Amino acid sequence: MPVVLIVDDSPTEVHVLKTLLEKNGFETVIAEDGETGLKLAKERKPDLIIMDVVMPGMSGFQATRQLAKDPGTQDIPVVIVTTKDQETDKVWGMRQGAYDYIVKPVTEKQLVDKVNEALSSKG
Repeated sequence: MPVVLIVDDSPTEVHVLKTLLEKNGFETVIAEDGETGLKLAKERKPDLIIMDVVMPGMSGFQATRQLAKDPGTQDIPVVIVTTKDQETDKVWGMRQGAYDYIVKPVTEKQLVDKVNEALSSKG
């Protein structure tokens, strides 16, 4: 069962994402901020990371950049899931090392398709 780390400070969003992923056969690990997300990514080595952008402390962009630069986590695909819907945000997110970028609210099909696509790209 693939493990997905959800990094989001909104309990409501975490609940929605966790429910959708677990219903589709994924195990989930939760981090409520970027710093915790980085720590859990190094400890648990999840198969994929769902990353929010707007969080207290370290933003999702900063956390994604650190994950992409760290040899221990650079092979873990990061899918940014955020309310930031500007094209410049998407471009910036991808430049930080994200595999993909989804704007909230996310549908179950959209989420599961992107997660499966990212996991199959890992090889």
